[in-house]
Amino acid sequence: MTIETLLAPRSGVGDYLDEEQLGDIDDFILDVSAHTLATPDDYLPQISSHPQVSAPGERFAYNNGGFVMLSIAMERATGARFHDPVRERVFEPAKMTGAGFSRSDDLPANAAFGYVKSGRTNVFHLPVIGGGDGGAYVTAEDMSAFWIALFDGRLLSNDLAAAMIEPVSEAPGQQMRYGRGFWLAPEGDAVVLEGMDAGVSACSSFDPTTGGVTQSCPTRRTGRGRLCVTSKTNHIRFGVEPAGLVLSAQAWWAMV
Repeated sequence: MTIETLLAPRSGVGDYLDEEQLGDIDDFILDVSAHTLATPDDYLPQISSHPQVSAPGERFAYNNGGFVMLSIAMERATGARFHDPVRERVFEPAKMTGAGFSRSDDLPANAAFGYVKSGRTNVFHLPVIGGGDGGAYVTAEDMSAFWIALFDGRLLSNDLAAAMIEPVSEAPGQQMRYGRGFWLAPEGDAVVLEGMDAGVSACSSFDPTTGGVTQSCPTRRTGRGRLCVTSKTNHIRFGVEPAGLVLSAQAWWAMV
């Protein structure tokens, strides 16, 4: 497999969080204690226990484990902890002043809590800190800043940005297309980051033609969710970019 097949994602690797087999995301419980998943390497036992399911490049299948593998590759290439290059090469140049990877046991005061169907918080359902497959805390204002920076050349050259949003795969089950780290609207130019995990989901889309941004950030699974009205100051955990960005770190690391 290659970096590109992991990013597409068309790697064929088995997924530790296989959305096609998952059922109700709120019922998902980690196989290990949440506090033990703090670095990309911590996921290796989870990832390595799943066999290859198809040949690299053969078919599209969204793969959380693949994005974790990419974060491990990034750490090996840069010699830095995953969260640091994301902050230095994405959050800071994009002026995403409220963005960061916060631990669930040390959240900023204005962070939104996620709740599962039982009414309890999702703290035992998610890794203690976000990683390669999602989990950054950002505000809706941060996301608007991200889209502007992505397309004005501060994060990537125009050629690289175009390559990342070039349609690579059809995702008929999602009624979407997929590029390299980004969901794409089935028609038109809109680029989408979305994701979902137990008790949290979020979606942010940008139309590079009009400059329009659309965001939703429910803290309970409600389909595409409701419009986020606390857009300027409240932090939301852009969940794991499963069937649904999160603010997927996938796009973050892909740019570093």
